[in-house]
Amino acid sequence: MKKATNLNVQAEETHQVRKIAVVGTGVIGSGWIARCLANGYDVVATDPATGAEQRLRASVEQAWTSLTKVGLAEGASLRRLRFDPDLASAVSDADFIQENAPEREDLKRKLLAKIDKSAKPNAIIASSTSGITPSTLQSDCGRPERVLVGHPFNPVYLLPLVEIVPGEATDVAIVERASAFYQSIGMQSLLVRKEIEGHIADRLMEALWREALHIVNDGVATTAEVDAAIVYGAGLRWALMGPFLTFHLAGGEQGMRHMLEQFGPTLKLPWTRLEAPKLTDALREEIIAGCEAQSEGHSIEQLEIRRDDFLVRLLALLKPYWPAANLDGRM
Repeated sequence: MKKATNLNVQAEETHQVRKIAVVGTGVIGSGWIARCLANGYDVVATDPATGAEQRLRASVEQAWTSLTKVGLAEGASLRRLRFDPDLASAVSDADFIQENAPEREDLKRKLLAKIDKSAKPNAIIASSTSGITPSTLQSDCGRPERVLVGHPFNPVYLLPLVEIVPGEATDVAIVERASAFYQSIGMQSLLVRKEIEGHIADRLMEALWREALHIVNDGVATTAEVDAAIVYGAGLRWALMGPFLTFHLAGGEQGMRHMLEQFGPTLKLPWTRLEAPKLTDALREEIIAGCEAQSEGHSIEQLEIRRDDFLVRLLALLKPYWPAANLDGRM
């Protein structure tokens, strides 16, 4: 990440984000759009796929039910969404551009370069990539200093975390402006200190996912039993405290010091596997069959609604206790 460049930093820092452009309107893109609209912003969306606008508006309307329960900002309206199939036109007047193309490096690099050419000079360009580093993504851009990663979590319109990852060429002022914007739409900005594939949260989730695949593959548990182990155990604690603070409490009065002394040696035991199992046809079918059995009788839309209703209530419960999860690391 670079210090302030020859840009007019004072003008950049005081520049207000008013218009948002969202490129790619799938699950993540539509989530960004719903959150921005709910916080009173004007949003223009663009996507080359046939039927994209109809699917987008249906997704945003479904999310709006939950967002209404959470609370809408003054001026929030679905009418502030405009769809423009032309990429250059869609991003030309935006102050903040969020890219959500499929997770393919070649596609994203070309797309971000096109966005960079069409966007006005003081616009911020963020990618929702879950794993590609920003230095890679910004390498074909004429103004790489205004390109970074802003990685959210599904459903974007409810979950508050966004990982902000600057690249080697990203300007410090851009990072600060991006963080301020994300906070303005109710998000918790987590600045990733060092570029790494998968960032932070996805690397942690991927480790758990790999272990879950081994457990199913070895016949230790079904997909439903693995899910139950998280839902009724670690997941309840993780809603408030991450792994470090959870284990800190496990050490009793001496906290993490005692926990490491007592349980540290188990780190050398073969309790986990680092590499994922081979995704054979048999394992693939077992996982698919298990998930279909778990969700039998419920459509994906019904499951999404149930998930969102739960998250709305959980967020309301979590809010008074949020100091335990502040990003500054203090209680």
